Amino acid sequence: MTDLSERRPSPFRLNLEHQKKRAKELCRDLRAGEPDAVTRLRAHRSGATADRVCLADAQFVIARELGGASWPALKAHAAGLDRARRAIDEGAPAPDGDVGTLHIRCGSDIRTTLRDAGFVGEFLEYSNPYCQGPVPHATDLPGIRARFILDAYGPALGLSEAGVIDKLRTEEEGLARAAMDHQRVVLWFEHDSYDQLILARCLSHFAEAGAPAVLELVSINHFPGSERFIGLGQLPAEAIRMLWASRRAVDRGDLAVGHRVWAALRQPDPRDLAAAASGAAGLPDLPRAIRRHLAELPSTRDGLSLTERLTLRLIQAESSTIGGIFQRLTRELDPLPFLGDIMFLAIVEAMTRVTRPVFEVTDDTAGLNWPQRRLEITAAGRAVLAGEVDWLSLKPPERWVGGTRIEAASPNWRWDETGSFPVRA
Repeated sequence: MTDLSERRPSPFRLNLEHQKKRAKELCRDLRAGEPDAVTRLRAHRSGATADRVCLADAQFVIARELGGASWPALKAHAAGLDRARRAIDEGAPAPDGDVGTLHIRCGSDIRTTLRDAGFVGEFLEYSNPYCQGPVPHATDLPGIRARFILDAYGPALGLSEAGVIDKLRTEEEGLARAAMDHQRVVLWFEHDSYDQLILARCLSHFAEAGAPAVLELVSINHFPGSERFIGLGQLPAEAIRMLWASRRAVDRGDLAVGHRVWAALRQPDPRDLAAAASGAAGLPDLPRAIRRHLAELPSTRDGLSLTERLTLRLIQAESSTIGGIFQRLTRELDPLPFLGDIMFLAIVEAMTRVTRPVFEVTDDTAGLNWPQRRLEITAAGRAVLAGEVDWLSLKPPERWVGGTRIEAASPNWRWDETGSFPVRA
């Protein structure tokens, strides 16, 4: 077995021998009645008692804590990683070397990892973040998106208008030529709304313009490891190579779903998108991503989006830095995290542009870089969280959820959390 212990550490790079040792240690602690060990056992083995525990029980707990379905499943997963690592180390043939291949990803996070894993196909980054900002049904959508990206992310990233426009143009041209220039196109996406809405855009394009001879999809929503799985960019090269075997063909039904979702996303009435989610069973990660996207509508409870509410709750619970809030939001609290740090910063800064501040930057951190600025909740913030003041009454700036425009001065589409459906209020 290849020794992975000397390689760069990764929470998703599992060493089975190490896990066997952890299981034996847990079994020993359980038999000794260690409280933490007993708590871990009961979290995964309802009704289990430490006095009758065996090694198989401890192994099951370890497997579940790492995100595996069972110990045998974890063993099979670790063995698959090891085989993929050996293939890389031994210079096995490129997984995609049989035909001309284009890999499409909504970011550059696996560009280098694909090469490290032995892939030789071309790479296209298509990363227009349709999960944030306006996506209306308009002929000038590229211009609208460019202006949003420049205004929302430009100051923090030092973006230029020409650079943003050129990047979006390059992405669109690459997508337009994908089927003409490559026999096989592989779409690499995970389960959040950032990825899945871009996936819908790509599928809609291929539905209209024609698909390549081979169109395949890698779309995952979990990966065993000692850290919460958020995205493909977390994974080491052997994991990416192993995922190649999980890809599946995209069929006409998938293209039709993507086309329908992309059209619904751009409508001013979000009920179209909610209805599209219910008909997207062929793409199992898409319905949940759409519902998470719609939860960014103002809530019928307090006018806050889910991200805004979680942010305020974190500030109320513990005065924390913007960077610290972002980390807790993505690693612990958001049911389906989709934001990058600069995207989150844009939300925080928009929340400051209201008639009564709901949080303030502490004086001693105001001059620091934005991740180190500490936020404290105000009386107005507490009132909004308690449902005593509606967030939109504080006149936050206009924002968009897909094609739905949110304005403080008029009735808006809101998200009814009880019914999980948009309502006009």
